[in-house]
Amino acid sequence: MWSIRMRASKQGARQRTTRLGRRTPSREANADPQTLPPVVHISGAEGIYPKGKIPAIVQEYITRARIHPKGKPDSIVITIEKIRQKPEAIFALPIATVECSSTSQASTIIKRLLSKPGISPKAITTAMHIVQNKQTIRGAALILSQSGRRVDPDRFRGVRASRMGISRTAEHALSAVLNQQAIDTPTVREAIILASKVASCDDVVSELCISDDPDYTTGYIASKKLGYVRIPCIKKKGSKAGGRVFFLSDEADIPAVIQYMEKTPVMITSVSTCHCISTIDEIIDRYHQ
Repeated sequence: MWSIRMRASKQGARQRTTRLGRRTPSREANADPQTLPPVVHISGAEGIYPKGKIPAIVQEYITRARIHPKGKPDSIVITIEKIRQKPEAIFALPIATVECSSTSQASTIIKRLLSKPGISPKAITTAMHIVQNKQTIRGAALILSQSGRRVDPDRFRGVRASRMGISRTAEHALSAVLNQQAIDTPTVREAIILASKVASCDDVVSELCISDDPDYTTGYIASKKLGYVRIPCIKKKGSKAGGRVFFLSDEADIPAVIQYMEKTPVMITSVSTCHCISTIDEIIDRYHQ
């Protein structure tokens, strides 16, 4: 099996400082490199595949990178790596979509769902600042669920969940389950695969994700007990804000968590149920089952 990963990005416009101290775009060849804004992340995708699928997957990833709503990249990096460690078998989280019709309602839902496993108000506030910020980080922020302290070592990069895939049998089963709710799209499938790996880590209490795609306004909260809970209207259409947060137990072994997320290969081999659209109370009731 092979891990195939794609990252697409573009360099922002150069910046110059005016007499009034404001920064404005500049195309000057001799602009100070330190005034350049961070590289803008456009698109990413990855999976674990047999050798025979490498050419098709690489072409699919390149096409996806070139037509992304966030713009045209000036760099597309494809990494193809042989998996030498037998992937750990995990299950796909149960799926639900919560009733939500506004960003203010989404904010209330987020706080209720994150409070259920005991995540502190301080940790939730810290997380909301990250996922609602237009200056997105490339990976996920790590936040201790009680103290609210951020513990990822590189705050510009964060921590990337990587090296995850789904067996062909499980992929067909997942598509069938999602199709029942008319949400069988690559975006949803890939998010469930990623969220299922994150939730399989013992030190993870919950995950919060808001896509930085301006056209995609459904985010999610995921955990072993809650499952994968989709939250529509989590942000306004056109917003480039977004981010991902992994809430950890305060006793977590941080290096071990990072090692698992970034280096340990996993494969989804079984699929859980997909619930119909549910109220927040119905989802919380299932939490106790």
